[in-house]
Amino acid sequence: MSVLSLIIKREFIAKVRNKSFIVMTFVSPILFVVLTAFIAYLSSMKGDVKKIAIHDESGLFVKQFESNEAFDYQDLSAVDLNILKEGVKEEKYEGILFIPKSEDVNDYQKNVTYISNDSPSLSFVSKVELLLEDKITHINLEKSGIDLAVIDRAKANVNLSLVKADGEATVKGLNEIKIIIGGLFGYFIMMFIIIYGNMVMRSVIEEKTNRIIEIIISSVKPFQLMMGKIVGTSMAGLLQFIIWGVVGAVLLTIASSVLGINAMPGAGAAEAVQATGGMISNEVMIDVQNYVSEILSLPLISLFVYFIIFFIGGYFLYSSLYAAIGAAVDNETDTQQFLLPILLPLMLGVYIGFFTVMKDPHGTVATVFSMIPFTSPIVMLMRIPFGVPLWEVLLSITILFSTFIVVVWIAAKIYRIGVLMYGKRPSWKELYKWLKY
Repeated sequence: MSVLSLIIKREFIAKVRNKSFIVMTFVSPILFVVLTAFIAYLSSMKGDVKKIAIHDESGLFVKQFESNEAFDYQDLSAVDLNILKEGVKEEKYEGILFIPKSEDVNDYQKNVTYISNDSPSLSFVSKVELLLEDKITHINLEKSGIDLAVIDRAKANVNLSLVKADGEATVKGLNEIKIIIGGLFGYFIMMFIIIYGNMVMRSVIEEKTNRIIEIIISSVKPFQLMMGKIVGTSMAGLLQFIIWGVVGAVLLTIASSVLGINAMPGAGAAEAVQATGGMISNEVMIDVQNYVSEILSLPLISLFVYFIIFFIGGYFLYSSLYAAIGAAVDNETDTQQFLLPILLPLMLGVYIGFFTVMKDPHGTVATVFSMIPFTSPIVMLMRIPFGVPLWEVLLSITILFSTFIVVVWIAAKIYRIGVLMYGKRPSWKELYKWLKY
């Protein structure tokens, strides 16, 4: 058995036998399910109803405001405004909507005031403004002699049908579905790099601090040791994620049977149709079928294959940098100055993916960053569901693995020198000098 395979085996066994690894492997899915259920429970809880006092001296707008589950609008126009203000101070009311009397209805566009202790939410302000605007508009139309009933009958409700060039019907929100699928893969890669890249770095620091590295390095080459740590840790991480997936599927099955949740969307849709007496059967079933067919028509197999390729390339690229950082410092505190340049490209890739790829997946910005090796594992995976030419994907993969080879060569030089350095935190200038040795 080669030296590299022995190091990989040692790292893998050391990780999977660690108590924290074993505990978190089986506890994390349970915690995730419990947290998800807790969040769902909190979101289902109704918040406190906020009392809003309306002091409408004009009497024109008070009927516009109807109470709902979130706000209780109370017509207190007959109550003195100063008394209402005291009620706000004593927190009897969330706020006061004060509408003074005016001869010109257009004055209400500027002189309506909301009085409260705390600033209201933007959605609340927008809703109040919209209700006031509608009423003022109706009053102006009536004064102009325009029949509002005629306007209401003339309003149109457009429902745009989406059809592909080959005549096949498609669905709305397909781009959002694509970006979610690609985003999940990209986010998964980023989290794996951060979690297990840090694990590689801590392993190097631990062996360096305990002086075990001096014994190990006498038998193996620094490059072999670094690659063994990266590969062994990645295998342990993949095993952990596989176990998470299996445990998650089991928990989902148990939850479906215990809580009576049907995981089959077709059956759920059929039950929904039966519950409504078949009134919306055509619309519901057509939408469900279209969404399912569109998702299945995506290049799922090629997307999964590309995910594995970019996953391996991205993880090895960044893990070699984490290993170099671990070799250059003596403790985790000293790693902070070196970690930021590693994390920035990952965060940039996520932002480019969600804010640029969704808007223009084949634009210049998205294309360029899908070629840059430090962002391509995230950006390219978010572009692939939109249909990327094969040559672009192959070019991105070639650049990624070529950069990986160069970075491993650089990281190995830093690792070779830094792994035996103690007592001093190197500067960027010193790291540059190590590359010349």
